[in-house]
Formats: sequence, structure tokens, C-alpha cells
Amino acid sequence: MPDRTFGRVPVKSSNPATKPAVKGRGPGHRAVRGRWARARQAAPRGRRVVGETCRVNPAWYRLPVRDVLPELRQALAERGTAVLAAPPGTGKTTLVPLALAGLLDELPGPPRRVLLAEPRRLAVRAAARRMSWLLEEPPEQSPGGLVGHTMRGERRVGPRTVIEVVTTGVLLQRLQRDPELPGVDLVMIDECHERHLDADTALAFLLDVRATLRPELGLVCASATSDTAAWAALLGGPEGPAPVVEARGTAHPVETVWSPPPRPVRPAQGTRTDPALLDHVAATVRRALAEREGDVLCFLPGAGEISRVAGLLDGVGEVLQLHGRAAQRVQDAALAPGERRRVVLATSVAESSLTVPGVRSVVDCGLAREPRTDHARGLSSLVTVRASLATGRQRAGRAGREAPGTVYRCWDQAEDARAQRLPTPEIALADLTGFALQAACWGDPDARGLALPDPPPPGALAAARATLVQLGAVGSDGRATARGQGFARTALHPRLARALLDGAPLVGARRAAELVALLSEEPPRALGDDLAAVWRTVRENRDPYAGRWREEVRRLRQHTGGSAEPGGGGPDDRSAAGLLVALAFPERIARSRGGAPGGQDRGAFVMASGTEATTGPGSALTGAPWLAVAIADRPAGSPSARVRSAAVLDEQDARRAGAQLLSSRAEVRWAVPVGGRRGDVAARRVEALGAIELAARPLDRPDPELVRAALAEGLLREGVSALLSWPAKAAGLRERLAFLHRWIGAPWPDVADRALLAAADAWLEPELSRARRRADLERLDTAAALARLLPWADGSAGRFEELAPERITVPSGSRVRVDYSGERPVLAVKLQELFGWQAAPALAGGRVPLTVHLLSPAGRPAAVTADLASFWGEGYRAVRADLRGRYPRHPWPENPADAEPTRRLNPRN
Repeated sequence: MPDRTFGRVPVKSSNPATKPAVKGRGPGHRAVRGRWARARQAAPRGRRVVGETCRVNPAWYRLPVRDVLPELRQALAERGTAVLAAPPGTGKTTLVPLALAGLLDELPGPPRRVLLAEPRRLAVRAAARRMSWLLEEPPEQSPGGLVGHTMRGERRVGPRTVIEVVTTGVLLQRLQRDPELPGVDLVMIDECHERHLDADTALAFLLDVRATLRPELGLVCASATSDTAAWAALLGGPEGPAPVVEARGTAHPVETVWSPPPRPVRPAQGTRTDPALLDHVAATVRRALAEREGDVLCFLPGAGEISRVAGLLDGVGEVLQLHGRAAQRVQDAALAPGERRRVVLATSVAESSLTVPGVRSVVDCGLAREPRTDHARGLSSLVTVRASLATGRQRAGRAGREAPGTVYRCWDQAEDARAQRLPTPEIALADLTGFALQAACWGDPDARGLALPDPPPPGALAAARATLVQLGAVGSDGRATARGQGFARTALHPRLARALLDGAPLVGARRAAELVALLSEEPPRALGDDLAAVWRTVRENRDPYAGRWREEVRRLRQHTGGSAEPGGGGPDDRSAAGLLVALAFPERIARSRGGAPGGQDRGAFVMASGTEATTGPGSALTGAPWLAVAIADRPAGSPSARVRSAAVLDEQDARRAGAQLLSSRAEVRWAVPVGGRRGDVAARRVEALGAIELAARPLDRPDPELVRAALAEGLLREGVSALLSWPAKAAGLRERLAFLHRWIGAPWPDVADRALLAAADAWLEPELSRARRRADLERLDTAAALARLLPWADGSAGRFEELAPERITVPSGSRVRVDYSGERPVLAVKLQELFGWQAAPALAGGRVPLTVHLLSPAGRPAAVTADLASFWGEGYRAVRADLRGRYPRHPWPENPADAEPTRRLNPRN
């Protein structure tokens, strides 16, 4: 019986034509022995109920993808996998699933139960409703009849459902619960070209399932672009690339109008877009309304920009704001024909998966939002970037769906030369904590066995795994723990799942669900940055956001059913909010820097991660001693993070939520000079929460190794020259060694500060290990210590006095010190002591002539020369004429070369 593998779970199959059974259990997988037979009996496998007919709206005949449906069916029959490339508007999202399910009588085919995965919730609803409309199902059954849909917190599926539209997140949850997907014959992943992380992960899991558990499971990747080679290779496996079926669209021509702003605009920073650009976009929308017929679809990066542009378009007619958090009625209105001209302001949700009818003009601002993760600071956020060329083509194509159209591009054509060709895959940018947990639950913690389009960045994956270990979601081997599997079942980010499950016993199941729903369904920023105040506002509201929030609360309560309520009613709402946020983001627990009211530090905090954070002007959080930060970003060029949403916390709850970050350590460091005090060793016992110091007391007997490291830090900070004492003898020895290193090199050592610090073990021991404070270093005999660096091993040290003598004997008999402090050595001596000396010696083995400073009897420089013979012959006369009158008692012979050198005066006459 041949062995097979599924993730890391061994599988054996006795008959390749039947379902293999799993042997044993593995992380994230339940035993499936015998389940295949039960699924066969329970799942609706027939085409429809006998005798039931399915009327199909004639509109499907106009969809271009119908011409390639036979080819797609043939590819699936032969290989089981296929890549469908179909431009937007050809019907790939709506007609293809109907045909593959066998619901089109005009295109008979084998009945299948189809799972269609979409990247966005808005697209799930739109696709399900469009297919129900094509099937002409009664409104009371649509969706939930033959076509149903499921997303987080919402499920509309009936016993007759054969096509189910789901988000990729829901698909991942089902694969984790039961990898077989019982009752499903074919999975179609739509918009795979957008490279969403959930879609890439789901595809990798499905390929694993096909290879080991269900080789008969059909798999289709649908892309709106023609870049299909990589997808075909991924789906094809060892048998060669999967078949590629390409539908030719009948898109109408789209005229491009370049409409750059009249004056330069500032580049986007973080989520901030220059208001001048938004003013120009609004003006361009008005221009499109004036110059063209039909509706206008305007692409903007986020809901905030949509709201601002909507305000600038007051009075132009019907303006719809279409984004992922828009109310259901707004989404429905945007996806249905209007009775009058409309302007639809949309984010990237309108780029694909759904059609906004009536659009003849597109206004593209040229910006998009991408995730960014700062692993060093523990911050994740969205940033505004220049949209890729492929994204620009997608957006422009929306103008030619139904008739010839026009795209107004709000940038200069030359800027396209600097734009990326394709959007960056989300796996390369996003926080991978959720992905790492999915992989661990699947049984492949390193994701090495997953057939991903792009591998996860090693650094980001390592940071994600470290977070999971900290949360207790995975063990030291990377395998998912029971706790981690519980996190995964909540369909939340692992941090929020931890807050929900650990917080419910502390604050109550209802409040835990409400607060986590608030963190999961990020509230509008207009509600403020105080999460507790936002919580109260949302509870009282009946707006679309509050409705979605309540749906999420109901879903999350199902995961806290067994949680006991806290005794005594638990903490108040304000404390509960702080505790829940701290449980989710312990490294973002922040303490005020303690500035006095009105001081410069008021509103400044330091987070447990070590990142500085500041609250905004007028924030109610500014005076709080402790915060639990839910959302923060770091503006470009700013040294600190900016708090977007947080809750007030107290120290007790900070310690409770951040227990894994608490530490007590001996801290021995070099204290930086403050207020005129000199730097010195500081030894303390420190209790800390991450980077936040909670308490400290003096340490009586610090570890000698830590003291030595602190002294080395002091030498590094203040410099060897400043921290050690350098009397004349030591300074002279250092200068002589530096001279020989400069002119000869090895074996003579480098004695610059940096080199001396690097060689501390060679010349400062054992004194450095014995020292305990700055004063001990200052008493150190640096001359004796420096002598240890002389090259004794090869005998070169014996020539030290010859190569760089400390003193030189001059003709008068005096031993004069040589000055090595400059570029060349200098001998400063009175002129009369050198009479008869024709040449000074060359040092460093004859490499460097000695420069002689000839001094007057008063010790002032009279002449400088490196060639004494030349000076006696030419320069001496001028010096003699100048000085003999001022110093008559000193000898001034006419022929100094033959005169007797002397240190004495002439005898008096």
C-alpha cells in the first residue's frame, strides 16, 4: 500500500480511485477515516431535485466567457485543474460557476457542487446576487436558493444550494476544520491575480488536498490578467503546466485623458493624502460629468479620501460611497442601475469581481493602499502608495464594460515610467502572524511544503512565529498547540483571539466579544481615539457600522460560551477596554513619560516594545499615566509613533496583561553624564515590563563581567583618550608608536582610540577586569599598559629606541626630546648647540628626516629646516644679522660649520 503525505500527516491509499484514509492525527487535522462515505451520503450531489427546471436569464448569452466554457470543461475533465484568464466584464465570476455546476440547460454538463472563493465580502454578496438573477430565482430565495453565500458572521445557504460563494477567509476555516471539503466537487478561486494572502494560502492548501486526499477535487484559478504562466505551473505540478483557458473580452475602447494637478502635490505619507490632490480629483469628476455621458466611477485609496471628495462634490447629483464598510443599501444601490446620473466614489473593491452598471467614465487618482509591518516596533498599518500599471489598466477597463468610455488619470503620463508593473503580493508586505498560525495548524510550520506563488519572507515569518510562541499558540517546535487551534477557530487575528478567549473570564463574555469586535471591525476615525468612548458611542448608535459590529459580537459570543463571568461584576467598562487591548497587544502597553501638565512631555509615552508614542492634539488620552494602544502608525520621518486608538490602563492591569514581558534583571551600564556629573558605572536591580522601567534599586555586588562590560561601554562612549589618564610619559609613548605605525606599519600597532578599544584585552588587562568605577580607570598606569602592545614576539621591540628615539643627543651634549605629535618628528633646540652638525638623523629606519626647529637664545623659533648643511651655507647669515644685536652675549661665528657648539654665553669683556 503506497504511502502518501498530507501536510505532515501520513496517509495510505489502497485504491487510487477511492478516497485515501488518514492514518493517525496531526496538528490541525482530525482523523478522517470513514468520513468520506458519510459525506457521500449527506452531501447534495445531484444536479437538482428530479423534475426541477432552471430558467436562465437571456442576459448570459451576451457574456463573452460563454465561448470558452466547453474548453474549460474539457480541461477540467482531463487534468482536474485549469487557469481561466478572462478580462473584467466577461462573466468569469458569474457565468462560469453556473456552467461548472451544471445549472445551464443550454450548456449541459456533469452536475457539481461548486465553491466560489472571493477576496472581499462585498464581492461575495454581489456575485451571489448576480448569479441568482441570471437563474431568475424568486427574490425570497435569492441568495440561499441554488446560489448561496457565506462570509464571517453571515451565512445564507439552503438545502437546494449547489453554488456557494465564500470569502477566502471562510474557505481557509473550512479547510482547517475538514480538509476533504465533503460534498464539494470543485473550488474556483476568483481574482487570484490580486495576490491576497488568504487566497494564496487557500490555494496552497487545496493543492495539498488534491495531491493527497482528494485527487478528484476540481480546482480553477480565475484571473483578470493574462499573466497566467506562474499559475499554470503551480496548478500543474509534476505533470506539467495546467491548461490555460483564455477568454477574449469584448471590452469597448477606452480613451485616456491625462489630467495632472495644476500644481505639484506632496507625496502620500502613511495614510495621509495631500488635500490638494483630492481637490483636483473632485474637479476632474466635475469635468468628466460635463464632458461625457453616463455615470462616473472614481477610484480613491481609502474611506477617508472618499468622504472628503464626497463633501467637495456637494450638489452634483447622486454621490455613492462604495467601500468595504459601506452600508448594505449603499452597496446595493451602487451595483444596480440608477434612475439618474451617479458618481460612485470607490476604493479597490470596485476594481474587479463586480460591475457598477452605467459607468462611462473613470477618474483614477493613481493611489492605492498596501499593508506594511514594522517588526522592530510591533506596528502594522496601511500605507498609501502609487498604484501599479496593472491596477491602472484594471481601473480603466471599468469605463468600457458596457460602451465606449473614458478614463481620466490624475497624474502626468511620464510618472508611469516609475510605477511597478504588477501589485506587490500581500505575503511580501503584511503581518504574517495569522498566516503562520494557519500553516502551523495545517501541519507545516515552516511553510516549506506549501505550494505558494511566493515564499514568505524569512524575517517576517520568524517574527510571526515569535509572536505565536509568546501567545502560547505554537510550541517550541512550531506546531500548533490546543490553544493555537482554538485561536484559529475564531477566524480572528491570533492577537485578537487571545484577547477574546483570555479576556472573557476577566471582563465577561459579552464585553470581551464587544471589545474584540470593535478591534476587529475598526471603527471610523471620526469617533475619536479613546476606545472606551467609541465603545459607548457604538453601543448607542444604529448606523451601518454599528450594525456590522453587532453581527460580529453575536458571532464572537459563540466562542466564549463556556467562559465564566468574573466575580463581583468585574472591572468597569473603561478598565475592561484597557485590559482587553493590552491582552491583544502587550508590546503596545505604554506608560507616560511623566511630564508635568503643560510640559513638553505631556502626551508622550514609551511602549513596552521601546517605541515612543504620542497622542494627538486635544486627545482625551493625553493625561493618562498608562495606555493600551490598539492602533498606531509612524508618520514618515517621525521618530515616534502616533496613537490612533487606545484605552486607558492602570499599572495592575498592565502587569497582568503583559505578564510575559515582565522581567527582573541586574542592570550594570555606563551612566551617561547628566547635569555636569561625569559618566560612571551604574549598577541597579531593575523590574521592567518590556522597555518600561517599573522600579529600580541599587545593586550592591554586581557581576564583575557586567561591570567590565559597562567600563568598556564607557571607553566607547567617552573615548580612550578622554577616560584614561595620559601623563607626558604615556602620551609620548603613544605618539612614538603612532609614528612607527604610520610610516612602517606592521608589526607596530595602531594606537588610535578605536584600535585601542578593540585591543583592550591585549593592553588593559588585568587592570580593566579589576576596576569597578571610573576612578579606577583614571588611576591606571597607561604608559606601562601601552608598553604591552610593543611587538615583543618577533624582537622588533628591541629596535624601538633606534627607530623612534625618545631623545636625541645633539653636538652640545644635550639630550633633547623629539616631538612626535605632528605628521613628522620635530627636534626643537637652540641654534648654538648645533654648530658643526651637518645633518640630523633620519628616523624610522632612515625613512623620515628629522625636522629641526632652530631656536633663538630666548627659546623662540628662528628657523626651520630638514637640511642643516644647506641652512649653514645660506640661511644662517640672515638669522645671524637679525639676532646678534639682540643677543650679543651669545656666540655668532661667521663660519658656524667649524664653530664649537655650546650651551654657554660668551665671557664678559
